[in-house]
Amino acid sequence: MVLPLPATTTPTSSSSCSAFLSRHPNGFTSSASEFSNKQRRFIRKHGPAKISATFELKPPPYPLNALEPIMSQETLEYHWGKHHRTYVENLNKQIVGTDLDGLSLEEVVVNSYNKGDLLPAFNNAAQVWNHDFFWESMKPRGGGGGKPSEDLLKLIDRDFGSFEGFVNEFKTAAQTQFGSGWVWFAYKDSRLDVGNAVNPLRSDEDKKLVVVKSPNAVNPLIWGYYYPLLTIDIWEHAYYIDFQNRRPDYISMFMDKLVSWEVVNSRFENAKATVEQMECEDERKRRQEEERFTIDEAPANAVFPDTDIVSE
Repeated sequence: MVLPLPATTTPTSSSSCSAFLSRHPNGFTSSASEFSNKQRRFIRKHGPAKISATFELKPPPYPLNALEPIMSQETLEYHWGKHHRTYVENLNKQIVGTDLDGLSLEEVVVNSYNKGDLLPAFNNAAQVWNHDFFWESMKPRGGGGGKPSEDLLKLIDRDFGSFEGFVNEFKTAAQTQFGSGWVWFAYKDSRLDVGNAVNPLRSDEDKKLVVVKSPNAVNPLIWGYYYPLLTIDIWEHAYYIDFQNRRPDYISMFMDKLVSWEVVNSRFENAKATVEQMECEDERKRRQEEERFTIDEAPANAVFPDTDIVSE
């Protein structure tokens, strides 16, 4: 369905459902057909290994000293320059010559998660995606913080009671996540996770904003119908140089000074557009089913417009 960065581009929206492009729930094109649902394996191809698509270490969208004094250049030199770099290098080594080689990063994350039966590449692939998303969630020079757009703020008020209620829930989730992991602010589309089912009784209230925690490298891409809007990295290496063991201080400074609500707003619009496309496809399928049942249940001698009349 979903999602999102690192994709900040809003998909083209159309008032008709005729040109719907089948996409993964989080907003990227699905390659699930390339993998058997019954037997997904980490298969190395025959012959010498050849890298057909190498993932690169993306730099943050600002200089390494741009988040000071909240997040120091030294932190980014270690966090991005060493940890993030290692995830990218390990990922490339793990996928070379396998069925994952040549897929997009999002596709590697979903397919290597393998419905919970993790393939070797999952942790590194997910950490690469998570960090790209994290860097783009922050605004340089202490210019972050503030509040989101009016549309997003209205939904926050509905689902959390108030913006302050949302901030408190996000901070509490980050403070109480045991060990390493991430906290996500996400837009959740309520849908049936069944291949041939049309979600019944859909309404705007089905589309909710949620705060969720994930351990280690896990992210919302693998949950289905979650569209991540914002994340905070709560692995200790994300904050120890600047805040030592004071995780609550790091979380508060992140929310008050670093969050780029412009980026979050863009991701929210992207998520809504993707959901709208999916609803168009649901409507198209529903009409197809109605037409099929109408034809199947009709008398044998019935004649329908635009169909050939069977001669006697």
